Amino acid sequence: MNARTRYMILCLQGLLMLLATAVQAHGLPDFTKLVEENAPAVVNISTVSHSSRNPHPYHSPENMPLPENSPFNELFRHFFEDGQGSLPPEDTESLGSGFIISADGYLLTNHHVVDGADEVIVRLNNRKAYEAKIIGSDEASDIALLKIDATDLPVVKIGNSKNLKIGEWVLAIGSPFGFEATVTAGIVSAKGRSLPSENYVPYIQTDVAINPGNSGGPLFNLDGEVVGINSQIFSRSGGFMGLSFAVPIELAMNVAEQLRRDGHVTRGYLGVLIQDVDRNLAESFGMNYPRGALVSKVIEDSPASRGGLQTGDVILEFNGQPLRDSSQLPPLVGATPVNTEVELKVLRAGKEIPLKIRIAELPAEEEAEAIGAKGEEQEKPLESNRLGLVFSELSAEDRKELNIPPGQGVLVRQVTEGVAAAAGIAAGDVILMMDGQKITSVAQLQQLIEAAPAGKSVALLLQKPGGPVFLALRMPRG
Repeated sequence: MNARTRYMILCLQGLLMLLATAVQAHGLPDFTKLVEENAPAVVNISTVSHSSRNPHPYHSPENMPLPENSPFNELFRHFFEDGQGSLPPEDTESLGSGFIISADGYLLTNHHVVDGADEVIVRLNNRKAYEAKIIGSDEASDIALLKIDATDLPVVKIGNSKNLKIGEWVLAIGSPFGFEATVTAGIVSAKGRSLPSENYVPYIQTDVAINPGNSGGPLFNLDGEVVGINSQIFSRSGGFMGLSFAVPIELAMNVAEQLRRDGHVTRGYLGVLIQDVDRNLAESFGMNYPRGALVSKVIEDSPASRGGLQTGDVILEFNGQPLRDSSQLPPLVGATPVNTEVELKVLRAGKEIPLKIRIAELPAEEEAEAIGAKGEEQEKPLESNRLGLVFSELSAEDRKELNIPPGQGVLVRQVTEGVAAAAGIAAGDVILMMDGQKITSVAQLQQLIEAAPAGKSVALLLQKPGGPVFLALRMPRG
């Protein structure tokens, strides 16, 4: 090997090393500048809740186990009247994070960080501490707006979570377990996540390490913009397990603006109960694949009822936004300004039809429907049918107890082995619809069951203890 060849090999090796370094640098971003620029606007939040402890079990002379003529009675009377008979108050402390959104002292955190707090202390990156005032707090979105008496504060740059892509790098700054200004990084795992009992927040899911104390802290993209507020973790141990959830920043800023302006949050209201469309239901409705939000109940005198929505409709689009599943609908409705007219595309009896509905304000407390009931005579239960069910008519007492309107529904008295039991139908359920037809009597339902072709997937609407729900049954042979 001559000198020229050796030189070319060395040059090639050097080039490969440079390429490897460049690839490594591209794959693992440098977060140092982002942290330096934004850490000063991230704060530590500590709260104190004062709670009176239970008084001493013998908190009054009447409860003292002493004889009436005991010489100690007078001593104990003075003891309790002077307030010494109760145990001292017990304070509850908690920690969280937050970030400054305006130079004059407004900042955001989670509702659950400050909920029930009597004192809220905000500590800045420069170790200065301020007592904060809670301007407003919204449990449904888990957002709280605070204010401290300070000026010329560092602020974060607000981004837009809609521009996030799955797999994109994100970074969190917060105070896990009280360790201030802790930085963790990861990627966006999913968007638009719906969590149990959380109807109005399409969460951003990440694998950023989030632990107790991170709540309320900012989630940054690589441009140094806040795209979310770290809110929840999914954990069996109480610590990080790779599943973290953040409230989208545009939703949080909308809530903060309403809290600052009005002191409370107003949300849109449609007036329906919905569920997912599974594979069997999709087949029964003639759909190529599961999608949309299936309407299991339309609330009386709601925007949905006035706009023509019907039980059994599948909402495919909301204001031009296709619905992948039912969890996408509540956040869209909630974020719609009150009195806005929206366009819905629904699937009804195999046909797609457009509807226009004017969104109302979500009631503070949904009132129970006042539904009257006439006293129908209860018929003798029938023998078990091909579904393995025994039915009877609903009595007036049944209708009142189960909140079933007059002229609709058949009560499931007994469930034997068969497709109905396998699908989850139970005694006490009420069958309201079958294959798109409203059920008015046992005889009608029995006729529909016997006439349904074997192998056909049929949708049944049932009233269960937890509310109305659609189930799909594949009809067995006779």
